[in-house]
Amino acid sequence: MDSAIAIVEADLSREDHQRDVVAMVDAYARDPMGNDGPLSDDVYDRLIDGLRGHPTTLVYLAYAGGEVVGIATCFVGFSTFYARPLVNIHDLGVVPAFRGRGVGRELLAAVEAKARELGCCKITLEVLSDNVRARAIYERAGFGPAVYGGNTSGTLFYAKVL
Repeated sequence: MDSAIAIVEADLSREDHQRDVVAMVDAYARDPMGNDGPLSDDVYDRLIDGLRGHPTTLVYLAYAGGEVVGIATCFVGFSTFYARPLVNIHDLGVVPAFRGRGVGRELLAAVEAKARELGCCKITLEVLSDNVRARAIYERAGFGPAVYGGNTSGTLFYAKVL
């Protein structure tokens, strides 16, 4: 673990955290394993207000020497099968220069600590099947395909863009 990495829960009322969240979401969006392109101007304009207005938003920022180098954007949901809350990691991104230094692992640990504090039954996320690096990090942290009942092979997350 790199002791120079600091993980903080973002305070979206702070201008510096707002700036860092937008910068990290944009960096993640530009990555080939993200959206492979920059955020649109419309998204830049609405992102912080949208996150602030969503009542279950949790955002963690990773800093190295005062510079933002990673983000975990999460939302608290609810599992009807467990009748308990859950945390969904919507975005987990680390700038390329800091990959392989434990930043992702530390972000995941912060999310897990918060999920335990909230009494959550699980943490969920989506990952591209060809994102081998991210899948390895997630698997080392204990993530795997969601399986419900003994006779299923795992869950795929599908989406319909509206």
